[in-house]
Amino acid sequence: MQSKPVTLLIVEDDEIDVMGIQRALNSLKVANPLVVADDGIEALEILRGTNGREKLEQPYVILLDLNMPRMNGVEFLDEIRTDPELKKSIVFILTTSESDSDIMQAYDYNVAGYIVKSDARASFMEAASLLSFYWTIVELPK
Repeated sequence: MQSKPVTLLIVEDDEIDVMGIQRALNSLKVANPLVVADDGIEALEILRGTNGREKLEQPYVILLDLNMPRMNGVEFLDEIRTDPELKKSIVFILTTSESDSDIMQAYDYNVAGYIVKSDARASFMEAASLLSFYWTIVELPK
């Protein structure tokens, strides 16, 4: 039986950052499907298949920015962790915030990793490498 590829849901409002993530994944030869949401509300619509959007089926990994309009990353985490269908979603944070309180709050929501966007290229490469490594060692639910 062939396993379904893991889709990466990028929840990021900065188009330049999205392109940087895509370039980093391409340079590491990570060819998994990508879906992009501009904020937490759009990401929830994609995950739930609401508001005319096609539902994103498992397996997927979420790469989440914290600082976004309408629904920020922490609000999004709060929403998915209380949703019975989404609460086990695998989430990595990729953000500009180096705040200890943001980092602790993110880990309180059981994120799989926290990457600070300091040097954009290096941060995106780190995120892409981490995701590639994660996919290699972890069997994701179907």
